[in-house]
Amino acid sequence: MLTEEIIGCLAAHGVPASCLALEITEGVIMHSVAAARAMLAQLHQHGLRLDVDDFGTGYSSLGMLHQLPIDALKIDRSFVTNLATDTKTRELVRTIVLMGHNLGIDVIAEGIEDEQQHSLLRQLGCGYGQGYWFARALPPTAAVHHSRRG
Repeated sequence: MLTEEIIGCLAAHGVPASCLALEITEGVIMHSVAAARAMLAQLHQHGLRLDVDDFGTGYSSLGMLHQLPIDALKIDRSFVTNLATDTKTRELVRTIVLMGHNLGIDVIAEGIEDEQQHSLLRQLGCGYGQGYWFARALPPTAAVHHSRRG
């Protein structure tokens, strides 16, 4: 089973489960909710972070969010790209951030590429982000050095 394989790999390499965040798309979760719920609960019990990737672009049921052991919603980059120019997109992002906060779930914006997007997301209450604004893809040794610089 996938759960045992993941836990086994972490143990074999001496990596604490809390150091790994698995990103699952909405579509995968909604394909088989019962199976996803069982597997996610097992992974979460072992200490892994579980993030819903590309949130807002799939076929999720909002009613399922409170039934799954989700640690974070990742706002799809398509929303971030149009944030500065489209008021409806900005309102959707604000709503996702508020919903995440109200459910006790972190919200992470994907694809932040400039200062304006970063600033707007901060104004909307989104405390986490990733994208070229922060750094381009890095090899592992450089990523460790980069993350320690704060």
